[in-house]
Amino acid sequence: MPDHLSLEDEMKKKIASQTEEGTTVDTFSALAQEEESHDIKYRTLSWQKAAILLFGEYVCLAILALAWSWSVLGWICGAFITFGLGLITWYTSYVLWQFCMKHPEARDICDIAAILFPSIPRIAFEFTGIILLLNNIFLVGFHVFTGAKILNTLSDGGACTVVFQAVTAIIGIITTIPRTLNHVSLLSIISAIAMFIAILLSLIYAGIEDAPGFGYGGSYPELGPVTTSIGLPNGGPGFVNGLNAVLNITFLWIGQILYPSFIAEMKRPQDFPKALTALVIMELILFTVTAAVGYYFVGQYATAPIIGSLSEPWARKSAFAFVLVPTVIIGSIYANVAGKFIFHRILGKSRHVYSHSFIGWGTWIAIDVFIWGLAFILGNVIPSMGDFLSIMSSAFDSFVGFGYWPVAYYRLNQGQLFASKRMIASTLFNILIFGLGCFMLGPGLYTSIDAIIIDYSGTVRQPFTCTSNAL
Repeated sequence: MPDHLSLEDEMKKKIASQTEEGTTVDTFSALAQEEESHDIKYRTLSWQKAAILLFGEYVCLAILALAWSWSVLGWICGAFITFGLGLITWYTSYVLWQFCMKHPEARDICDIAAILFPSIPRIAFEFTGIILLLNNIFLVGFHVFTGAKILNTLSDGGACTVVFQAVTAIIGIITTIPRTLNHVSLLSIISAIAMFIAILLSLIYAGIEDAPGFGYGGSYPELGPVTTSIGLPNGGPGFVNGLNAVLNITFLWIGQILYPSFIAEMKRPQDFPKALTALVIMELILFTVTAAVGYYFVGQYATAPIIGSLSEPWARKSAFAFVLVPTVIIGSIYANVAGKFIFHRILGKSRHVYSHSFIGWGTWIAIDVFIWGLAFILGNVIPSMGDFLSIMSSAFDSFVGFGYWPVAYYRLNQGQLFASKRMIASTLFNILIFGLGCFMLGPGLYTSIDAIIIDYSGTVRQPFTCTSNAL
């Protein structure tokens, strides 16, 4: 078990002794009080700021790929999967929160894994640590790649792509310097607003243009007039294409890998369901409206993102410009959580974790530079970041999005799984969720690998190239 868990166990013993003496002390409040003498206080998030962090994580460029998913799946199937995954996300996240409330010693998803599997805590911790680092650093790399794509689009390829990627990485290093999520939440407000403007402009432009410009199957009007389908278009998309469309929607909803880190830095973690409910309601509305309006106007010409379907260069540029802000800030959120995992592994229970010492800040900034530097390399050497994100989603989100939380449900309700009709229904629902995780890990991984093979069969982007990757 990680060293810091033993430290938190000492806190719990202290709290228990205080309770025995007649003093009722809330565990999380006591942990927050322990930080009062520290220079850097981590447990400072209100539920409103936690909600803002969640909005900042979810309101991203991938939302503009929903129209493409719906163009593959059709109206009914697209809407059903979007709503269904939203409800599953809310439920599994609520179970996650219940588990965190029972185990205040948990600081991140890795601690949760160690507690979920008490017979192999070290293996579970290290395995989940690998998932956390790979998932987050690859996502940061994707944002480095996207930042260059935006700058290339805005400048008409005014500089080498590798230069634009370096610029994005440097900005990311600067925005990741704050060590607490409380500071990052302020940036998330700006990120969510900028991304909302980009979404709004994209949908307006798609609506006012006479016709879309481009689609994966050809430029307008090669695929005929814009059409949509109630059921599966053209008799069905095929297994690989259809499942990739589902994975695209799944990727948007799965964010639980960061939740324990958010909860651990809240002043009142018991208020997390407020932030979670606000998030799910907002996302259901935003995802559905964006997908439906985009699909209605561009139909079979939908691209991922929908900005690529716009016919006018000025429209693509003005909408894409606003994506630059969330590209950097969302990358910073993932870099912060990954960096904090490494930071605590290096410094452990040292005073440097909570102080403005040279060693503390020097270590943090070095980790910050390392993560964005590695992301810069990944953004350059991997020819298709989208395909590799699909494989990361199917390989790792199958655990942290679906697989872990039925196990948490089992741990929370052990001995009562079939005690009533309500518990039987809940247990069966969790078995279904676990099955979905297995499906993502199996067929989902297969389709992702197949998509990569298809990409490599054609011309691939060279590493560290000056070739423009503009829309």
